[in-house]
Amino acid sequence: MGDRGNAIRVVVVDDSLVAREMLTQILSSDPGIEVVGMASDGAQGVELVERLHPDLVTMDIHMPRMDGLAATERIMAYTPTPILVVSSSVHGEGIGRAFDALAAGALEVIKKPEPRDWSELDRIGRDVIRRAKVLARVKVVTHIRGRRVDRIPQATSSRMPVERTLVAIGSSTGGPSALQTILGGLPQDFPAPVLVAQHMAEGFVPGLVAWLKTGCAIRVKPAEDGEAIERGVVYFAPTGMNLATDGLRVRFRMPGPEQLYVPSADTLLESVARSHGQHAVGVILTGMGADGALGLKQLRDAGAATIAQDKESSTVWGMPRAAVELGAAEMVLPVEDIAVRLERLVAG
Repeated sequence: MGDRGNAIRVVVVDDSLVAREMLTQILSSDPGIEVVGMASDGAQGVELVERLHPDLVTMDIHMPRMDGLAATERIMAYTPTPILVVSSSVHGEGIGRAFDALAAGALEVIKKPEPRDWSELDRIGRDVIRRAKVLARVKVVTHIRGRRVDRIPQATSSRMPVERTLVAIGSSTGGPSALQTILGGLPQDFPAPVLVAQHMAEGFVPGLVAWLKTGCAIRVKPAEDGEAIERGVVYFAPTGMNLATDGLRVRFRMPGPEQLYVPSADTLLESVARSHGQHAVGVILTGMGADGALGLKQLRDAGAATIAQDKESSTVWGMPRAAVELGAAEMVLPVEDIAVRLERLVAG
């Protein structure tokens, strides 16, 4: 934990000594990262963040005294700091609480490196370092629900009503929480299918789906290649594969060698522009980068209704901003208003 000048300063919070030391070893192997503190429970983690003001926190979920969810809520309410949730499980109750931490303001969740992953440790370590460097740059805000009152922006389109038969959504950092708000606001009999490309660490899509199911009336499921799309069902792209549609069925597409974001929001939205055109609704939610902007522009050019999440409600206003700057977004809405707008659009 020596002085590394302008290095990214990280606090590691985990009740496992082995996990703390492994994460510290991985992070410290990069000269641009310095682990400035380690905590064995959430309460100690909160204290370290208040005292050290790190650039990033890695947060375990199951810990004594104060668990990772409670610690995340406390940090994001009083000393907002980028948080990377490091979960030991991708299934069951543990992953549900990990996604609750995302809803409380944490940025991403990854699987905890373990000693039995030794043969994969180099790849896992590179991924942890990459995510740490990206997330440490995110400017997070105080995360207390309900304190902001938004004016509801009005749609600017003056064209005639069109029947909308499919909704396509692209999202990344902060997406799980935004999706919880939107999908949780849709009724069970929502009269269109919803296809979602959410950037997610490998293995976490089933856990995300299970977590969303607990708060959604609409049916939510992982997509299966070739299955027929049905009204009132939300289909999630798998990790490592792109999601598209030919109009009637879900189709998986292999990512290209240079593709940065998988699943790609652009791939999904471009396929929807071809298959549904003006009968679709495209949505770009919070996330880093510009994935989805070109696809949303194709949808708007085809006559579809297009929505970008606004800056104030976005965890990271990167993807929505790129869409707005490209002229791809017909409407810019706070996340709390998107479900209502989708119902109005699909109902005509």
